[in-house]
Amino acid sequence: MQIKLTGEIFIVKKIANLANLNLSRDEEIKYAMQFSQILNYMEKIRQLKISKDIKPTSQVTNLENVTREDQSSPSLSQEEVLSNAKSTQNGLFKVKAILD
Repeated sequence: MQIKLTGEIFIVKKIANLANLNLSRDEEIKYAMQFSQILNYMEKIRQLKISKDIKPTSQVTNLENVTREDQSSPSLSQEEVLSNAKSTQNGLFKVKAILD
């Protein structure tokens, strides 16, 4: 099995390196086997004879989102919103920097 998974192990190592992950040899083999199974399944799907009359679907339950329409309503003025702020600048909240 090890020789058969050489390509998959190489890909797993490359992805782990890109993600800064340190994988053990057992983990590399485990993920390579899973990757191989995914590729095999995708190959089965690719080989299906699909009629051009079939339209792609994004979901099959026919459920629809039940949401209300956006409606504008009166709100606080800018002065009211900023009235309790510790610090403001040019009509905006002024906060301490959080990034270096």
